Amino acid sequence: MQFKFGNVAKACLLLVTASAAMAASHREAPFITTSPKVDGTDFYMFRSYEGVSATGTGGRSDYVTMIANYQPLQGPYGGPNYFSMDPNALYEIHLDNNGDAKEDITFQFRFTNKLNSVALPIGSANVAIPLIQAGAVSNLTDANLNLNETYTVAMVRGDRRKGTSQSVAKTNGASTFEKPVDYIGTKTLGDATAYEAYAQKHVHAVKVPGCPAGKDTGYVFVGQRQEGFAVNLGTVFDLVNAPASFLLDPANKDAAGQGGKHYIQKNNVTSIALEVHKDCLTAGSDPVIGGWTTASMRQTRLLNGKPASGHQTSEKAGGAWVQVSRLGNPLVNELVIGLPDKDKFNASKPQDDTQFLTYVTNPTLPALLGVVLSGSATALAPTNLPRTDLATVFLTGITGVNKPTSATPSEVLRLNTAIAPVQFADQNRLGVAGEVLRVGGTANLATAKDLAGFPNGRRPKDDVVDIALVAVLGGLCVINGDNNSLALNGVPGVPSLTSACKASSVPLGGTSANIHDGVDQATVPFLNRFPYLNTPNAGSAAN
Repeated sequence: MQFKFGNVAKACLLLVTASAAMAASHREAPFITTSPKVDGTDFYMFRSYEGVSATGTGGRSDYVTMIANYQPLQGPYGGPNYFSMDPNALYEIHLDNNGDAKEDITFQFRFTNKLNSVALPIGSANVAIPLIQAGAVSNLTDANLNLNETYTVAMVRGDRRKGTSQSVAKTNGASTFEKPVDYIGTKTLGDATAYEAYAQKHVHAVKVPGCPAGKDTGYVFVGQRQEGFAVNLGTVFDLVNAPASFLLDPANKDAAGQGGKHYIQKNNVTSIALEVHKDCLTAGSDPVIGGWTTASMRQTRLLNGKPASGHQTSEKAGGAWVQVSRLGNPLVNELVIGLPDKDKFNASKPQDDTQFLTYVTNPTLPALLGVVLSGSATALAPTNLPRTDLATVFLTGITGVNKPTSATPSEVLRLNTAIAPVQFADQNRLGVAGEVLRVGGTANLATAKDLAGFPNGRRPKDDVVDIALVAVLGGLCVINGDNNSLALNGVPGVPSLTSACKASSVPLGGTSANIHDGVDQATVPFLNRFPYLNTPNAGSAAN
């Protein structure tokens, strides 16, 4: 069956993704469900497009934005304590700039929660209030806040635990950063415009140590944001509770019925956002960097059956740091890694990812989709096993786009910092795949307007769910052709796939490019400036 480029999102998967995922990493492993404060949900990394011109220049175009989300599915009404970060945890963003799957730069975030013990005179006694606020809030360290959250940022070069650590400080020299309180509601923090103005006071200009002269400034923000990941989460995990005919028709995206259920956007998430000049992150002449985020907890925890008065006094943590959460590409642990190894993956490092290779080369998701949608494990699953098409794109990057000069196979999000950013309005929600479609499937993407999207990094607008679904069901093999003819930027046969990766190995043929989850990432609201993710939902709204 010949691939038809008229099929819209079809090439979607194209050479693009390989991350066989259907959603962000929300509650993806057994252990992490017991510690939601350190549960990483999404990781974004992209050339900043704030103020960028139509040619991809100006504004913040020379900077890279990294956003690590934690604490999934926050109900906006989740008071009275809401969703402070864990002071006994270590949150990190790691970057590999030489392709060896080991961190060369790590940004470490540590949090402190200060109880202000606000009290009210009740009769002859001053009695502590039960809430984290005693009135309206609008300023940094507002007097009405009963709990102030602050954090520090360290930049480590080399090994995350043994390397050289330096403090990232504000441009005025202060090393403590303020975090906004969560969006409790409109009476406490005003309407969405007022809350965003309050949140923007917590966007801090910083000096990044060890960066080239004139390129050592950046921005940091940590705070609650609206969940920006579009996925039919309930439908997907209920054995994909939608007919195949619906999921294979692109016209049904955001349609009534099974589509358009953006339930996840009614929730919030906590974002750690950092913007740093690209020349501060790369090494030598290779412009490609690999990134991932982790969270670690202390090895031991002592619970006190008779805690003292104060804040979080029931627990005493100590010992070495133990990694309990890990995220690079979206949803790898959720829908690629088998249940027995999910906790193991969260504790692992990219340099050891060959231990999980079988989950990529012999994926179970296509068979599961066949079972729940067609009643047969072989109905939808491509036959080119082992799936070297997925391994090539997923573990090394794409030649001509985001493959580093030297690439150790590993699961990290790779970004080519030499590729210019694209204005939000002009971004192709299907990323690199969408550009293959736009140029008509020609063998040379030299005329492509947008190669700055997933899997070349990841922007909030990139519809990674649709791209990944197409990939796992064999769309890459269809577009690659029987003669391994796919090429990028004049490089023939990219990626180098086995001869078995062809249209005849894909049960869905050209229609494999049509599959979607029913919701459209492009309709989710975002900011056009740092920190890019939208204002969070209020715990209560004005009537």
